Amino acid sequence: MCRHLAYLGAPRTLYTLLYTDPNALHAQSYAPRKQHHGTVNADGFGAGWYTPDRAEPLRYRRAMPIWADASFADASRAVTAACAVAAVRDATPGFGSDESCAQPFRGDTWLFSHNGAAEDDEALAAGLGTPAPPGALDARTPVDSAPLFAAALRHWRAGAGLGPALARVVVQARACSAGRYNLLASDGDRLAATADGDTLYARHGADGVWLASEPLDDDPAWQEIPDGCLVTADRGGLHTRPITAAT
Repeated sequence: MCRHLAYLGAPRTLYTLLYTDPNALHAQSYAPRKQHHGTVNADGFGAGWYTPDRAEPLRYRRAMPIWADASFADASRAVTAACAVAAVRDATPGFGSDESCAQPFRGDTWLFSHNGAAEDDEALAAGLGTPAPPGALDARTPVDSAPLFAAALRHWRAGAGLGPALARVVVQARACSAGRYNLLASDGDRLAATADGDTLYARHGADGVWLASEPLDDDPAWQEIPDGCLVTADRGGLHTRPITAAT
């Protein structure tokens, strides 16, 4: 129901990360190549990024399509980051399209995004969403991604690793409701993502590592992450294993 990506590597402008590739996230908002659920991602967008002077990420979100926000396209040319998470949204039926529902969500030093949908969002919220982690407004957002973020944030605050926390959330979510649980997160130094019901690709090169719902270009270095797997990444490379073995 969405497209998302994360990057870690040599500093780049947000404009380069989100707009310049042939199948950049901007293009995926109106013409995704590999999206199997929904056709366009026009119900909002967001970008979060880390700066050297602070541990907590900065974030920009809007309720409009990314292609309609020309001011962000201009401003993104002046924002440079070595780590970023971004998403374009196709709203799950029954949920609103206000700005608070746009991802990535943010809590403490973490950024989080969910591509997918729960078949029984009430069961998911009852099983994972309460109590909401204190100080994390995004965990209370009226959308089916919020309980997933709430659970991940509780795991991280309890000391779980970036990737293992996402794997645990997927296992817990599936015990509550069937659905598609492609989760993506960063802490500024690492990336992690699950492939669970939707597409996920990764690319690692000398200048950085990308995780994305679909390849940003036709570079053969992109590799598809098998469904049911967790991928973690740092500047040293990629590591993939089954979700059930990572919890």
